[in-house]
Amino acid sequence: MPNADELIQFREGAGRLCLDFLRTLRFAGSDHAVEELAGPAELAAWITRFSPDRTAPSNPPTVAQAREARLLREAIRSVLASARSTSGDAPGLRRARGRINAAAARLPGAPALDNANTVRWDTGDGVTTMLSLIARDAIDLVSSARLPRVRNCANPQCGALFLDNSRPGTRRWCSMNSCGNLAKKAALRQKAGPA
Repeated sequence: MPNADELIQFREGAGRLCLDFLRTLRFAGSDHAVEELAGPAELAAWITRFSPDRTAPSNPPTVAQAREARLLREAIRSVLASARSTSGDAPGLRRARGRINAAAARLPGAPALDNANTVRWDTGDGVTTMLSLIARDAIDLVSSARLPRVRNCANPQCGALFLDNSRPGTRRWCSMNSCGNLAKKAALRQKAGPA
């Protein structure tokens, strides 16, 4: 039987850990949203893929931790949306900030160099460590000068956020391999006209 990582092709490349984490709810805010963190197996697979040393958590996540991860993700989404807008605080924002702060306050694992100068993480509880690292990354992003470079993918069906690290600051797509190519193909079909 395939594991969750073989079933779900987690997207990466958003430019920040917290933004890659937001991508676990595909098509967020639409009627066809897809939950990629449905349970503990999916959370374990995501952590394995995105943890600093790409290892599985030593203790498998629980149902409660998977729920906590989804709540943290939506708290980050709310705080980022508020920080990027000029409309002021939305309802529930205080609770969202509290959830992020609580996750960040948990002690994350410590990086250490092994004999091959490879970083290994002593994580204790890998799930708690990863959620803490995600929350800390979100806090850093929201409070940084990079926040204005957080963009929405130009594909209206996508809903993904990414950090525009391009020099001119004109990146439009969460990924050229997916949304960017779809837009190029549509433009070519429109340019070519009816068949």
